[in-house]
Amino acid sequence: MAGGAREPGRSVTSRALAVLGAFDAAHPTLTLTQIARRADLPPPTAHRLVAELEAWQALARRADGCYEIGRRLWQLGLLAPLHHELREVASPFMHDVHAATGDVIHLAVREGLLALYVESVVGSGSVSVVSRAGSRLPLHATGVGKVLLAAAPPDVVEQALADLARITRHTITEPGRMARELAETRRRGYARTAEEMSLGACSVAVPVRQESGAVVAALGVVGSTGRRDLVRVVPTLQVAAAGIGRALRSAAPR
Repeated sequence: MAGGAREPGRSVTSRALAVLGAFDAAHPTLTLTQIARRADLPPPTAHRLVAELEAWQALARRADGCYEIGRRLWQLGLLAPLHHELREVASPFMHDVHAATGDVIHLAVREGLLALYVESVVGSGSVSVVSRAGSRLPLHATGVGKVLLAAAPPDVVEQALADLARITRHTITEPGRMARELAETRRRGYARTAEEMSLGACSVAVPVRQESGAVVAALGVVGSTGRRDLVRVVPTLQVAAAGIGRALRSAAPR
C-alpha cells in the first residue's frame, strides 16, 4: 500500500505527502476512495486533504470525478536540476526546428509508462494537439513516447506491451505489432505515429542521447495528417537532438 501502516501520531504534512504518494506511473488518476485506501487514511481525512491540495493546484479534479497531479506540482518539478537544465538547453534548438517547419515541437522524458512533456513550442498555425508542456501521455501512442519506449529497459517494455490502451481507432494495441514497431524505431533511428493519439495529427520523433549513447529524452514534431512530407523533417530533428546532447554534455559539471 502506498501510504504504509496507519500511524496514530502522523502529522498533517505526512498525511498530505501520503495523498500525493498515492499517485505513481501505474496510478496516474485515482478516485477519492482509491486515494484514501492507497494513502491509508480515513475517507473524511483524505477528502479534507484532497480538497486543500486541489485548492493549491497540487491536485486537479477531472470531468469524470477522478483526481490527477496538478500543474502546480509539475511547475515545481521543472525547477529540479535535470528538467530545468534540459528545458533551458533544448529551447533554442526547438525554436529553430519550429521556425523551419511551423509545426508543434515537443520534448519529452520517460516517467514510468508515460511520456512527460517537459517543453513544447506551438505556433498559431500549428495543428491542434492534446499534448502540452506538463502533459503525461501513454508511451505507445505518441512519437516521442515510442522513442522513449524503444530505449527503455526490457521490463518496462514488457509492462507497456501488456497494457496497450486504445486512444483512437488507429492506436496500435497488438503487442506483437508494437514490438515490431519498437524494433523498427531502434533500427531506423526515429519513430512515427499516424492518428494514434489524436485524430488528424501525425508525428515523427528522434532520441536525444547522452555521451554514453543512453537516451535521455525524445524530440518530436507533430503535424496534420494531410502532411505527406513529415518524415523529411527527421534530419532536421536529428541535427537538433545532436545539438541538445552536445549542449547537455557541455553544461554537465566536470
